[in-house]
Amino acid sequence: MRQALPDAMRARDKAAVSALRTTLAALDNAEAVPVDEAGPRASALEQSPVGVGVTEAARRELTEGAVADVVRAEAAERLEAAERLTTPAHADRAARLRAEAAVLLRFLDGPGAA
Repeated sequence: MRQALPDAMRARDKAAVSALRTTLAALDNAEAVPVDEAGPRASALEQSPVGVGVTEAARRELTEGAVADVVRAEAAERLEAAERLTTPAHADRAARLRAEAAVLLRFLDGPGAA
């Protein structure tokens, strides 16, 4: 997906760029370490860790299944939103949401899914 983003930007494919950016952000968020797992917090300045990177926590590694679940959820969210946009005034927005979902679903269906 990260490799597909520059290609979509060069092709000026707005639906693909939007879908890929938001899905990559969702994947980055899924890899983040929850605050309660980040480690104990010092209560006084004297007890604070010192040095470059001492407060950094390693990100979680997502399995292929977890990545596919995030991509599937992002596609489903777009399809549900498109279904709610039933008035003719929102037809363009609904079509764009469906196009974004189609971009994401191709990653699930293709070789090396997600």
